[in-house]
Amino acid sequence: MALIFAILVFLVAALAIFLIGAWLEGRNAQARVLRERLGGAQGATVGAADNLQLLRDEMLSKIPAFDTLLRRSARASLVQKLLDQAGLPFRVGNFFMLSLACGLAGALLLLVLTHILPLAWVGLMLGLLTPYSYATVMRTRRFAKFEEIFPQAIDTLGRAVRAGHAFTTALEMISDEVPEPVSTEFRKLFEEQKFGMPVRDALMNFVDRVPLVDVKFFVTAVMLQRETGGNLAEILDNLSYMIRERFKIMRQVRVYTAQGRLTMVLLMMLPPVIIMIMLFMSPGFIKPLFTDPIGHALIAGGITLQTIGYFVIRKIIQIQV
Repeated sequence: MALIFAILVFLVAALAIFLIGAWLEGRNAQARVLRERLGGAQGATVGAADNLQLLRDEMLSKIPAFDTLLRRSARASLVQKLLDQAGLPFRVGNFFMLSLACGLAGALLLLVLTHILPLAWVGLMLGLLTPYSYATVMRTRRFAKFEEIFPQAIDTLGRAVRAGHAFTTALEMISDEVPEPVSTEFRKLFEEQKFGMPVRDALMNFVDRVPLVDVKFFVTAVMLQRETGGNLAEILDNLSYMIRERFKIMRQVRVYTAQGRLTMVLLMMLPPVIIMIMLFMSPGFIKPLFTDPIGHALIAGGITLQTIGYFVIRKIIQIQV
């Protein structure tokens, strides 16, 4: 046990030193990149303006070596997309470091409190998953808020088009007048087409950033109108009405499935809460569950059944509208 504790302390100290070194190296690398860009801008000619392209900051980590390693992984790009959709100001490299720190902290905490090695591994896994779970929850909340405000943005766009403004000008009006997070996404849409990207490609990027059904309806309607013609203001009014009615139905469905969601939360939280209570009230009674091989098999079976039950209940209460 003392050896395991010493290894965990060593890992935490090594991680802290690595993070401090990475922060210092990142500052130096950022300053070097800035100097190179300024030097290139001073030496550029006017004729090179024809070759400009629309570029994005796709840096996954401020540490050059770590950034190169992460770029080789498609999983890292998916995690960075999740962070962007959640509105979290993190690069995926920092996010992975945060997950590792949470995992080590959870393992060390449970090991100190219980002195049971299997629980330390459980704490490690929970700590590693905590930042990802938080990002997923924030993404869901941001998209829910987006869906609620999105009809207001469509109404603003319809009024601007009806008043004689161009479609691209109306996008800028939405980014200035509509609350977050809709304004941020429309600002990106406006800036992409402003700096030379075709409107169709900018709309497709909009769908990729916000993969909601309502956004797909909006983009499809706008693209069809631009290709075939028609009254865009009337189309947007009908789309706004449809989204509001769909949102009302979704709220009713959420009310009807409240009991199922509460049941899922209770069933998922009950076993770990009982185990933690028993560890503090009667440790000798519950410790064989973690020390005996039969107990290990029971834990594995219980986690498997809990997982299956979660997905079954989630499938039942998840009604598509």
